[in-house]
Amino acid sequence: MTISAPLHHLKRKAKLVSRDAGIPLHAALDRIAAEQGYDGWSLLAAKAAEATPAKKLFPRLAPGDMILVGARPGQGKTRFSLQLCIAAMEKGHDCYFFTLEYTEKDVAAQLARIAAPPRSAGKLIADTADSINAAHIIARLQGAPRGALVVIDYLQLLDQRRENPPMAEQVRQLKGFAAASGVILIFISQIDRAYDPAVKPFPDLADVRLPNPLDLGLFNKTCFMNNGEIRFRANP
Repeated sequence: MTISAPLHHLKRKAKLVSRDAGIPLHAALDRIAAEQGYDGWSLLAAKAAEATPAKKLFPRLAPGDMILVGARPGQGKTRFSLQLCIAAMEKGHDCYFFTLEYTEKDVAAQLARIAAPPRSAGKLIADTADSINAAHIIARLQGAPRGALVVIDYLQLLDQRRENPPMAEQVRQLKGFAAASGVILIFISQIDRAYDPAVKPFPDLADVRLPNPLDLGLFNKTCFMNNGEIRFRANP
């Protein structure tokens, strides 16, 4: 059975129903679920969780992978990366989320909007330190188990501080660490404003915004997003 809208849209609709009809939120959620053809919200949420592209893509990731997730603003890069974290945690993998964009509270709120945290599974550690760079990430990941999923939000933040090494050097260091430790590194990336979806349905490596030179061949897998769709490729 197909769900007519993303889960967070249906949750927002349920909040409006709860307010307008003067009923508890759980009752409004069940009402929305019934409209979608489900006997209750929990069944609808479980179906939505099964159907996420992240759930389908996660089995195609491997220890040591360097994955670039790119899209223009508002296309769901962060949401998709956190969905990958949920898929990883459900399989028992620990996850790390390095960001200068969000606070730890923001990350927790984003996760809650996507899905209930999985029980008996891996954990997610959010790092929002101002000093995030390759050296900081590698130091923080010492002892991380093989297969841990690591999200860096975002690639270009490695280039933000003048005292940091060049971005190209940092990405090479991270690639070497991923290969040696078996962690999976996901880099959320900005896309150049010149990208025109009317010309190309998806951005590609040529559209990645690079303030300084970087060998994009360091990434062995890419995931580009546009208009709610995802194009995943494993690079030779």
